[in-house]
Amino acid sequence: MTVPKNNYKFETRTIHAGSAPDPSTGARNTPIFQTTAYTFDSTDHAASLFNLQNFGFIYSRLGNPTVSVLEERMSNLENGRAAVACSTGHAAQLLALHPLMEPGDKILASRNLYGGSITQFSHAFKRFGWGVDFVDATNINNIKKILNNKHKCIFIESLSNPGGVILDIEKIAVIANKAKIPLIVDNTMASPYLIKPFEWGADIITHSLTKFVGGHGNSMGGIVIESGKFDWFLSEKYPSMTKPTESYHGLIFAETFGDFGYSMKLRADSLRDLGSTLSPTNAFYFINGLETLHLRMERHCKNALKVAKFLEQHKKVLWVSYAGLKNSKYHNLAKKYMSKGVGPVFTFGLKGGDEAGKKIINQVKIFSHVANVGDTRSLILHPASTTHNQLSDKQKIAAGAGPEVIRLSIGIEHHKDLITDLKYALANI
Repeated sequence: MTVPKNNYKFETRTIHAGSAPDPSTGARNTPIFQTTAYTFDSTDHAASLFNLQNFGFIYSRLGNPTVSVLEERMSNLENGRAAVACSTGHAAQLLALHPLMEPGDKILASRNLYGGSITQFSHAFKRFGWGVDFVDATNINNIKKILNNKHKCIFIESLSNPGGVILDIEKIAVIANKAKIPLIVDNTMASPYLIKPFEWGADIITHSLTKFVGGHGNSMGGIVIESGKFDWFLSEKYPSMTKPTESYHGLIFAETFGDFGYSMKLRADSLRDLGSTLSPTNAFYFINGLETLHLRMERHCKNALKVAKFLEQHKKVLWVSYAGLKNSKYHNLAKKYMSKGVGPVFTFGLKGGDEAGKKIINQVKIFSHVANVGDTRSLILHPASTTHNQLSDKQKIAAGAGPEVIRLSIGIEHHKDLITDLKYALANI
C-alpha cells in the first residue's frame, strides 16, 4: 500500500510515498526495472493497453515501474494529482507546454528565469511557431498590461535562478485564473520542501530533478506535475485536451480521464512522440535522493543564511541578493511563501566586476566551479560567462546575471569552512 498524501507528514512521505516492498522478491528498496518492454496477458489485454482502456506497462518510453514510483512520490510531495517524469528539466518544460501550444500561440513568462530557459523559450520554441513575451513579473500590473488572447499560459519560477527573486504566486494565479489559462511554476530551486505552488493557485509544476531532488549531482531528469484542478473546458483554447484525438480513435483526454487528463495526454501523446524518457536507473537515484530531501534542505538553508550574512558585511562585496536577509526586497514574500528557509542558491556582486569574479573562482578551494546547483557540495559560478552566456548584456542584467554577479549554491558542509574559503579567496583578489 502506498502512503496517502494527507495522512502522514512530509518527512515520512519522502521515504514511503508511492512505494512498497516488491511483491515478487520482497525487496524493500525500489528495484531498478531495467527493461524496455513488458509481456501482455493476451491480445485483448495488449489492445486495451494501447487504446488506453486499461492501465499497465507497454514500453519503457511511455512508463516504467521504477519511474512510476518516482512520479507518484513527487506528485504526493507536491500535493498534486499525477505526474510524468522525463529525461531533463528542459524536457519537462517542453513536455509541459506541448499539449497547450499551437503554432502562433504565445507563452507569457517571467524574465527572471534560468538563462537556459530564456534561450529555450526565445529560440528553440520559435521553431515550433511558439512565441514568448518576457515580463518583469515582480510587478503584477506588468502581467495584466501585456496578457492577451494569444497567451496560452503564464510561466514563472517560484524562486528564480540565479537571482533569488520570489514572485507573488498567489496574485499571479488570480490573473491566470481570470484569463482561463494555467499557471506553470518551475519549483526546482525551492523544491516541494520549501514551497508548494499548488497551495497558492498554480496549475502545473515542473522540476529539474537534477538539482535538489537528486541532490548529489549524479543524475539528470525532469518532471511535470498537475494539480488536477484546472478546467480545460472553460475555453476553446486547448483543443488537444477537449477535442477528439485522432490517434486514439476520437478519445477526449479531459473528458475520459477527468482530473488527471493532462498527465495522460503528456504520457500517451507528448512523451510517446517527443521521446524524452527518463531512465529507470536515474529514477532510482532520484527516489533515494528524495529520502533525505528534508534533511538536506534544512542544512542547505542554514548554511546559506550564514554565508550570506558574512558576504553582506564584506568590504569587497557590493550587494547580496538573498531573500533571507532582512534588507532584501523579497524578504516579506519569503516569509509568506518560504517559512522553512529561502533556499541555498543566491548571488552577490563583487567590486571589480567581471575580472574580480574570475579571480575569486580561481581562488576558492572547497567550492567547486561547475554549472550546476542543488548538490551536497558547495558550488560557485560566474553566470554571465556560463549559464547566461547566450543572452545579450541587457538580458543578462534583467535576469540578475550582470558582469559582477557570482552565483553560489551552498552545500551541506560545515558553514565555518565555507566562510573561511570565501574569506581567503576575497582576500586574494
